[in-house]
Amino acid sequence: MSDDKKVIFSMSGLTKTYQSAQTPVLKNIYLSFFYGAKIGILGLNGSGKSTLLRIIAGEEKNYQGDVVFAPGY
Repeated sequence: MSDDKKVIFSMSGLTKTYQSAQTPVLKNIYLSFFYGAKIGILGLNGSGKSTLLRIIAGEEKNYQGDVVFAPGY
């Protein structure tokens, strides 16, 4: 498989709800990042952008769903 089609990160069925909130800030998120891709995250204030990035960075562990990095990434 060529590098530009190689999935280096994937997230499936991710849901995150804070204890103080009634509704999830992230609900049933599915995404994949391909090697070499440029990624942007856009959204309104309070829509979960920073939470999503903290999950990707491994700083946030309390969520439901799967987060997988390809070996070596």
